[in-house]
Amino acid sequence: MSAGSTPRRLAVGLSVMTIAGLVLVGCTEGGDSASTDSSSKTVRISGGITGSEADLLQQSFDQFTKDTGVKVEYTGDKSFEGNIVTKVAGGSAPDIAIVPQPGLLKSLVETGEVKAGTSAVESNVDKYWSQDWKTYGTIDNTFYAAPMLANVKGYVWYSPKSFQEWGVQVPTTWDELIALTKTIRDKTGKAPWCAGFESGDASGWPGTDWIEDLVLRNSGPDVYDQWVANEVKFTDAPIKDAFDHVGEILKNPDYVNASFGDVASINSTAFANVAAPVANGDCAMTHQASFLSSNFLDVKTKDGNAPTVAPDGDVYAFVLPGFETGGSKAIEVGGEYVAGFSDDANTQKVLEYMSSPEFADTRVGLGGVISANQGADPMNASSPFLQDAMKLVQDANTTVRFDASDLMPATVGSGSFWRGMVDWIDGKDTAAVLSDIQAGYEN
Repeated sequence: MSAGSTPRRLAVGLSVMTIAGLVLVGCTEGGDSASTDSSSKTVRISGGITGSEADLLQQSFDQFTKDTGVKVEYTGDKSFEGNIVTKVAGGSAPDIAIVPQPGLLKSLVETGEVKAGTSAVESNVDKYWSQDWKTYGTIDNTFYAAPMLANVKGYVWYSPKSFQEWGVQVPTTWDELIALTKTIRDKTGKAPWCAGFESGDASGWPGTDWIEDLVLRNSGPDVYDQWVANEVKFTDAPIKDAFDHVGEILKNPDYVNASFGDVASINSTAFANVAAPVANGDCAMTHQASFLSSNFLDVKTKDGNAPTVAPDGDVYAFVLPGFETGGSKAIEVGGEYVAGFSDDANTQKVLEYMSSPEFADTRVGLGGVISANQGADPMNASSPFLQDAMKLVQDANTTVRFDASDLMPATVGSGSFWRGMVDWIDGKDTAAVLSDIQAGYEN
């Protein structure tokens, strides 16, 4: 996905995995970005988080308000990423914005309205986050925004019980993954993988995650960064190689699309609908981010029970492997950054709190999310899977790279890249698809 697009992906994902309905706390999105009236006791936050997730975010401030007297009102907007730059430029900035990708943060900084991060917030980030995370909140060598929550991409979801029944192991290399796929096909006579690229206007983004994972795992973070910067082109060998390898699975009619149809059905299958066939055993494996753990709350196994998400349960996940055993510990992530538009003392208190382990522990403890804040306790996460995912993003040895398409220009990341993935699944030649995607830079 591209700059300005992650909320569309993430908000859609969250809307699937949470109770339907829009929960908006507060009727307006904030005050004057130049306000310095420290007597104001209400700090208004705006973001793209809606539904019951918005409720939980609001609850994260309850104890803070009791301790400080500072009231916080969060307003969720499903069209946040499309509206916020215009609102800020027009003088209607909230006190704080929860920004779902670095590209959008950069656009907001370019309005001149985002306040540089205070020394207290920067100190928290230096102490509790890796440099990779801080880098994405820094624009033109000025630190602006602390990370908030994290979402780990590049998981392969599977059934530990089925793997045990088939006598197979979690693979540690790409070649082992392909061999495992063939073994499951031979043992079951069915396609092992299911995939869904359908996501309304954002259709195709799950395919970009596949490609991004393979580029990062196999070509390394330096090539990944060069790709994001358009120094490595889509038509260059590292990107073509990633497409070719992903095609070993997604373009093979023997390997997809379990319970949904043939290769072409990937484009008509909603991205979150893969949870059900994995849970009931009709699909052996699917590639999706950590948020899919919550989708399993709404599906059933063949015996009619909710699936257990555990290493020895009905479903669990492993990180998509690269070519080398024990290769570089690099993962692709998504997440939010917290930007301030006011010098108001209470706003600064809220920003400092949101960069602290206390906030991370509180929000993570309410369920369904993780944080890369190294001062937070991963055991507060609401499932064994989320605890493991949180340990992974907290690990100082883990190399973190933000979703590449979120960092690319919108004409590419949420434009030609998304469309290219759909065209590719529909059968268009890989070389032509790569040329079409690269042409997005000229628009």
